[in-house]
Amino acid sequence: MTSAPITIEPMQAKYNSQVGWLLVHGFRGKFQHLTNMKDYDLALFFERLFDHFPSETGSQRIVALQEGEVIGTLSIKWNVKSNMKQGKQSLPPWKSFNSFGKWNFLKLFIGLSLLDHKPQAGECYIADAVVHPDHRSKGVGKILFVWAQQFAQAEPSLNVLSLHVSGKNRRAKRLYERLSFQTHSQKNSVIRHLLFNELKWYFMVQKL
Repeated sequence: MTSAPITIEPMQAKYNSQVGWLLVHGFRGKFQHLTNMKDYDLALFFERLFDHFPSETGSQRIVALQEGEVIGTLSIKWNVKSNMKQGKQSLPPWKSFNSFGKWNFLKLFIGLSLLDHKPQAGECYIADAVVHPDHRSKGVGKILFVWAQQFAQAEPSLNVLSLHVSGKNRRAKRLYERLSFQTHSQKNSVIRHLLFNELKWYFMVQKL
């Protein structure tokens, strides 16, 4: 039986809930070390983040769809000089997040800010890439990364793709190496270790 085709679409509000769950599937271990929130609450937290921050200049999220279901997602960001003149992104209204508890809310925002990376000139950074557990090892991740590569190649100002991967995630690192990413540097982050139980991080690049 032939599988239904996989299509790529820009992120839309109607996918917020499904993508929220994808992020839980992909990063559950990191965020459950940071907070004791259950999967449902974590997914709802991400969904509300998408509601309040649908997009920002110099970034784009896509989804991989099969028969109308979101089976993968990837987010990229790049350096935009005009962003330097903009103020920092403010926190969303507390009333939209008070059900999670003030302490969980603050820990998650601090954790997300520590995972944030500011791309340099010419750099297209892959902020996250997740494939639904039921669809892994079926080429979905490669489709997402090929899209990112084609996007960056079509932009004259971009000349490198980059990403971070945890030293514990050897499977992902091998995948990135097969996709022509090379380790540019590695570092031990005590703060990330305390928050996410992830000490070693690799910064990987693919020159375009």
